[in-house]
Order: sequence, then C-alpha cells, then structure tokens
Amino acid sequence: MKLIWQLLRGEGLFTRVMRSSMWATSGYSASQIIRLASNLILTRLLFPEAFGLMALVSVCMTGLAMFSDLGIGASIMQSKRGDDPDFLNTAWTVQVARGLCLWLAMCILAWPVASFYGQPILLQLLPVAGLTLLIGGFNPTRVETANRHLQLGRVILLDLISQVVGIAATIGLAWATQTVWGLAIGGVVGTAARLALMHWFLAGAINRFHWKRRDAHELIHFGKWIFFSTIFGFMLAQGDRAILGKYIDIEMLGIYNVGYFLASAPLLLGGAVTGRILIPLYRELPSILTQGKIGRIRLMRSGLTGGILFLQFGMAFAGVALVGLLYDPRYSIAGPIAVIISVIQIPLIIGLTYDQAALAAGDSKNYFYAIAIRAVVQTTSFIIGAELAGLPGAMIGHCVATVMLHAVTIWLARKYNVWDPLHDAAYAIVGIVLSGAVLYLNQSSIISLF
Repeated sequence: MKLIWQLLRGEGLFTRVMRSSMWATSGYSASQIIRLASNLILTRLLFPEAFGLMALVSVCMTGLAMFSDLGIGASIMQSKRGDDPDFLNTAWTVQVARGLCLWLAMCILAWPVASFYGQPILLQLLPVAGLTLLIGGFNPTRVETANRHLQLGRVILLDLISQVVGIAATIGLAWATQTVWGLAIGGVVGTAARLALMHWFLAGAINRFHWKRRDAHELIHFGKWIFFSTIFGFMLAQGDRAILGKYIDIEMLGIYNVGYFLASAPLLLGGAVTGRILIPLYRELPSILTQGKIGRIRLMRSGLTGGILFLQFGMAFAGVALVGLLYDPRYSIAGPIAVIISVIQIPLIIGLTYDQAALAAGDSKNYFYAIAIRAVVQTTSFIIGAELAGLPGAMIGHCVATVMLHAVTIWLARKYNVWDPLHDAAYAIVGIVLSGAVLYLNQSSIISLF
C-alpha cells in the first residue's frame, strides 16, 4: 500500500514513469475490454462484409494520416521549447491545417478507392468517415503537454469516456440501420466527443491560431523525417489489410480483421505504454547515466517485455477457444488466424522498448531509415507469400520478415546505447519454446487454413 501511495504522490522521474505506466496500462486494458465488448455486440448486429468495408476505410484513413504525419506530438515531447505557448500554438495551427487537408484528400480519393476495390459504397463512406480526421485536427496540444510531463491520468480517463460515447453511438446506429453506416458515423461521434472533453476538462491554456517562423522551422525540421517514416509506417501497420483486400474476398477480410484485432491487443498495449513514457525517459538518459541509474531502465524494460509477452502467449494459447466462445460460427476461422499472428509478433515485442530512443535524441532521420527498411522488407515478404499461397503464404512471409528485421532494431538501439543483449537473448529463447508449444497444440485448426 505504501508503494502504491508513493507512485500516486511522488514526483521523481522514475516515480512518474511508473505511475504513467500504470495509467497507460490500465487505460489501454480498459479500452480494449470496452472495444471487445462492443465488437461482440456489433458482430451480432452486422454481417462480416461490414467489418471488411470498415477495414478498407481504416486503411485509407490511417494511410492518409500517416502519410502526412509531421510528428507534432513527438516534437512537443522532446523539444526544449515544448512548454512555450508560441511553440504550442504554432504546432496546433499546423495540426488544424493538416486535418482539413486530410479530409479533403479523403473526399478526392473516394472514387478511385471505390473503383479499385470494386465497392461503390466507399464513394460515400470515405468522406463521412474522414470527418474524424478533420475533427481530430482541433485536439488541444494540452494532450501532448501532459504526455511530455508524464501526467497521463486525466487524459486517459477522458479518452475512455469519449470511447464509451462513440461506441454507444455506434451500437445504437448499427442496431437502427443494420448497415456499415453505424460503424462510420459512430466513429465520427466518438472523435467529436474526445475533442469536446479534452477542450473542457484538460487543464492548460486554450490554443489559438498563431504562426512563429522559428517554431515552424523546428517543427518541420524535426517532422520531415517523421513524415517520411510514417509513409513507411503505414506499410508496417496497415499494409497487410491493404494487400489482402486484393487477394481475398471482403467477407474473409472482415474475419481476418477480427483475428488481427484479438492477436494484436498485447502489442498495441505495449506500444501505447512505450509511446507515452519512453521519449520523456530517454530524454533524461544522460543524467540517468551520470547518476548510475541505468539498471532501473533495464529492469523497467525487462518487466514491460515480460508482461506483454505473457499476454501475447495467453492470446496465442487461447485464441481458437476464445473465438469459439465469443463469436458465432461465421467467424471461426479467426481463431487460427489470431494464433498465427500472435506468434508472428513475438520479435516485435522483444524490440518494442528501443525505437523511442532515437526520437528522444531528436534524431528522426535514423528513425526514418529503420522504419523504411522494415516496411520494404515486410511488405515484399507479405506480397510474395500472398502471391504464392494466398492468406497462409502472406502470414508466413510476415513471420520471416519480423525475425530478420530484429537486426535493424538492434542497430538503432546500439546507436543510442540502449541495447540490452541479455534481455533479447533471454526473451528470444522463451519466445521460441512457447511458440513451438502454441503451434503444436493448435496444429489441427491451423492446418484448416491451408
């Protein structure tokens, strides 16, 4: 009890890191539980085709957002002037302009995307769903300021409330319309709710339109490599669904999306935690080394990796049974898909705590190189596998790529003196042994995919 009280009240760096980790983990876990519950309800209200269509919409929105990302949040968190009102207002002005451009781009892309995938309804869906990009551009920079100072509690609570509002709207609209429009409009409602909550209940100055050349130059100088890296980051995060949309039918894509959602939850949890705490922590790395406290970072990294791997293998062992328990028979094939994707993501979890070191040092250029190499190798492997053997081949190609690409993670980690070979070796052995057990126990259901 005393330790918990210290974490809640203390203001030292590592105390704030631990407290923020607790908030991020609790918030993400609650978010995923809410999301899973809504997913179970929605899969009973709608057909798999609706989820396949929204997977394509998500690919387009995420792609545009990533293709235009200037790393404003990361820039605020790592910059020496990250608390300067002029800097923050300039960043917010850039963010609003970007949101408007993204929505216009969604409107322009609607026809060619609908034509490419042979789904005419995308012509109307994309502009409506794209309103989330426009609305999100007005989110206050107070969110990034809270992340910068590892004060995540209120941000996470407001995120959860907005998620509940959006999901309630989605379920209500899905029940009323019995169409994909419930998913699209519900997402817009949730984004609008988040903007309103952050504006009304998050402490700090209200953003104003402002332009200061020096601040804009710093944002663009740091963000130009983030911009390029997120183009390739799209290929890493969304490339599988964009590619599979041409190799499998829309119903199967919707089922794949369910399996991916379940399998990727632990990895996304790890990303949510590391993305919020490691840039502020690595920003203080020189003083940490001076004070001889590097062991605390090593312990924190090991605990985070172990916790995420525990959850990942829990999903891998339970994936088939969980899908059978939670979903109706139309989604049964999502079980073995979840098992395979869970195993594929093990190397990504082992290297999860390294990437943010480059951004904390202000080196977005080498971060870009690492992301670009990963994206090219992974996408090439995925396409080759899909060409040779459809969905099973694509997943095998993805697996080979993630193992090979850990070398890139090591290169980036060594550059900033954060690589821990003992950590990687120990968890690699654990990963190999448990992956073999998972595949052996689920071999009959996995064979059904081939």
